[in-house]
Amino acid sequence: MKELWQYHLFSIAEQSITVGRAVIAVVAIAFLFAAYRSILKKFFPKVFLGTEISSTESKIVTSLLRGLVILIFIIAIVLALNQNRVIYKFASFDLTVLLVLKALVFIQIVRLSDWFVSNVFIHNYYASRQGNKNSDNNQNSNSEMSARRLVQSIFYVVVLLYALNNFQIDFTLFSRELSGNIVEFKFSNIVYAILIVLIARLLIWGVTNVFLHNIYLRQQIDLGSQYAVNQIIKYIVYIMAIIMCFNVLGIDMNLILGGAAALLVGIGLGLQQTFNDFISGIVILFERSVSVGDVLEIEDTVGTVKKIGLRASTLETRSNISMVVPNHLLVNEKVINWNHYNDKVRFEIQIGVAYGSDTILIKKLLVEAVKENPYVVNFPAPFVRFQSFGESSLDFSLYFFSRNYMVIEDIKSDIRLEIDRLFRENNVSIPFPQSEIRIKRD
Repeated sequence: MKELWQYHLFSIAEQSITVGRAVIAVVAIAFLFAAYRSILKKFFPKVFLGTEISSTESKIVTSLLRGLVILIFIIAIVLALNQNRVIYKFASFDLTVLLVLKALVFIQIVRLSDWFVSNVFIHNYYASRQGNKNSDNNQNSNSEMSARRLVQSIFYVVVLLYALNNFQIDFTLFSRELSGNIVEFKFSNIVYAILIVLIARLLIWGVTNVFLHNIYLRQQIDLGSQYAVNQIIKYIVYIMAIIMCFNVLGIDMNLILGGAAALLVGIGLGLQQTFNDFISGIVILFERSVSVGDVLEIEDTVGTVKKIGLRASTLETRSNISMVVPNHLLVNEKVINWNHYNDKVRFEIQIGVAYGSDTILIKKLLVEAVKENPYVVNFPAPFVRFQSFGESSLDFSLYFFSRNYMVIEDIKSDIRLEIDRLFRENNVSIPFPQSEIRIKRD
């Protein structure tokens, strides 16, 4: 039996292929083929259960899996037949067949993992959010694309690190002597720093879009509070990531802190306003006197807060123009927040009628005109005040409440048109100022 197992069949590149090696190669191929078929028939349908996967995507994942299995087949044959040949000799290492095959397998696993995470986990998560009436579908779509690109970036940076470490192509950018030791700064240090930043972004996405999102929905937390919490978490994670990047890049934090202390006075004087805006941005996020979605009036300009940054905030005006406002203006200056505590704001329309008009009828017509407008809330109810006896008219003020602050001038225009129509139908005249000029002659 032993002689049969070691019986010579043929030779490849002066390597003897025995019966034992051939049997091992066949068994390995059969096992891999059975595992491949089992994954396609049993594992994948369970994973994709309830997932809308198109035929194109199904073909992509099948081809990726098929390529991975073929590469593993080849590795099994190379190992079983002992055919790990040297392709090329470098100064520092030998490029062998097995090393190339392992690299291709690693890349295929990364591609398969990228597809799996993007199309199963991320897509399913955002698909479940599409049905939520409180979710913005466009925002979900953009966030999903950003998450997919982020995952792809992380996977391919890992591939680059694998190539640098296994193919020994990492090179030293510069070296220096520190405390008697030679410290080398390599290209891989930069790649590790990039990977740390990408992982920090992924962590922020996971915490804010997955973990905290469900809490926001259950607790019915308003948009401004969500934004404030997300921004604070983002700042904390990024600060930790920057510190880790400094350590990876070999930058001594003590030197930076010492230099910062020495330059603190100069920086403080030169960037005094910038630091003021920076501190004001932190105050706004914690104090929440201004939140994303609030409607502000600053120097006769009305706009909706779209973003609160560390240095400046962005407002979208009624003309759909983005206005950048330094944060210190929101903290130190007089700012009108129309919906800070209540989303219903009272507005006023003034009108005068001719003397002798039926004041009870005027009040009725004004209330009727404003109630016909769909953008006016029913509670608190609109009401009318008889303000004064003017010089040429009886002066009334019509008050109503609305949530549509950004288009309130259009709403007022519609109400004035309706008032004019009702006054014409009921023969109510609106006077205009008249003056009499008398000329005396000597």
